[in-house]
Amino acid sequence: MKKVSVVIPCHNGDQWLEESIRSAFAQDACEVIVVVDSSSDQSLQIAQSISGVCVLEGDWGNGNSARNAGLQQVSGEWVQFLDADDYLLPNKIKGQLSEVKSETDVIYSPISVRDEGEDSVTKGEGRVSEDEIELWLRWELCQTGAALWKRESLGKIGGWKEGLPCCQDNEVTLRALREGLHFQFVDKPGAVYRIWSEGTVCRKNPQKVITQKTKLIDACLRWLEDEKRMSEGYREVVGESCFEMARTLAKYDLSEANTYFKERKARGLMKVTGPAAPLRYKLLAKTVGFGAAEKIAKILR
Repeated sequence: MKKVSVVIPCHNGDQWLEESIRSAFAQDACEVIVVVDSSSDQSLQIAQSISGVCVLEGDWGNGNSARNAGLQQVSGEWVQFLDADDYLLPNKIKGQLSEVKSETDVIYSPISVRDEGEDSVTKGEGRVSEDEIELWLRWELCQTGAALWKRESLGKIGGWKEGLPCCQDNEVTLRALREGLHFQFVDKPGAVYRIWSEGTVCRKNPQKVITQKTKLIDACLRWLEDEKRMSEGYREVVGESCFEMARTLAKYDLSEANTYFKERKARGLMKVTGPAAPLRYKLLAKTVGFGAAEKIAKILR
């Protein structure tokens, strides 16, 4: 099997780091690089205590900067990035590489989710579409741990965008799509995303996530328009996604949510459809409007 490098950025992740490292070593023919970034807990000591780990220590201050630092050290043809609080199931990497095609730049698979609060694991399901652009617009293309990158291909698009506060895997996959990298889906779930805290990068500030996600979606739409690849189907997917974000915003700031709803609707990018729009809500919103519907929904919660 082709040699694979696993890069694990870690900022104060000592609670889960050992499990993450050992899940990487359980894969075949892997080297493991742990990038300890500005940690004040026992992360450095844990990484150094496990034989065979290459440890980088520094003050990068950002997950993408730490990933790029690790990327510069890898020797593998393929690179697996793994957050310190996530882990891999046995044969994740072997299963993906067993089906890889010669032209593939990125292999991706479904992601499983472990909820520590409920002590449960939900197994990842297959794709809802074979169109990678549609999957990206649905925020379902590939979570960090689910992907396996050809090192040379990732280097050609500039690696990870440093300084980005959130939506980091979505930004790099969008860039990969725009640069024409070839994605291959392998229906073998093997990476586990752990939900354990409201203080993680993608959960601690939902409003910031929505702002960044909207910027990326708009960048994708501009690209599709420029390439004359825009379709009504893509617009509907975006509208559904924006509606979900409007509903999330309403939980924190109804005025901001209203503004967001109206602005996206004026651009034809708001669709009251999908999982966030059950039938009763749709009828309510159609009758009294988005803002009033959210006020009623808040009371019913």
